[in-house]
Amino acid sequence: MRTVYIVSGPAGVGKSTTSSALVKALNNSAYISGDEISHMHVGGRQKPWESKAELSLIWNNILSLTRNFVLNGIDVVIDYVTFQEDAYWLKDKLKDFTENVIYVILWTDDNTLLRRDQLRLPEHRMGKRCLILLDEFKQSGLKNQHWLDTSHHNADAVHQVITEIMNNKQYRLAEYNAVANESMSKQKQTGECE
Repeated sequence: MRTVYIVSGPAGVGKSTTSSALVKALNNSAYISGDEISHMHVGGRQKPWESKAELSLIWNNILSLTRNFVLNGIDVVIDYVTFQEDAYWLKDKLKDFTENVIYVILWTDDNTLLRRDQLRLPEHRMGKRCLILLDEFKQSGLKNQHWLDTSHHNADAVHQVITEIMNNKQYRLAEYNAVANESMSKQKQTGECE
């Protein structure tokens, strides 16, 4: 059974560097850049963070490519800003093809994130958008098990990050219902929900 890796995190955190190294570490793999998929739509394209229709188009295109690769026995690495609901949507759409979906959110502190963003080509820099995305991830309520702190890693140490992603089962997506039920159960135990 093939594995789909979703490498997420705010702009500038190192998703592309990590994803490129991960895809090379796998024996039979494909690399899908969500940004590249997004920019395939040229005339009339809207910013995906401002348009649900645009974001839906991107995810449906990512799904189509991922499904085709998996059907042909190829592991897939997806490099894109992916929130929990998008990861579970993709997992659900792939359930007849693979159960192995790894979801990792690369993480770093604000200053490191801005410093890394400045290392990008000027046309790829996101500036304050990096911090906005970082805050969106913090506020998304995602369980810590999917976070991978890369604050103390540089591009030369990417092999350590790759090893962690490939070998740590905590990044594997569980069934969404199981996660929701576990979360609800914990809330009931602590009295956080009625």
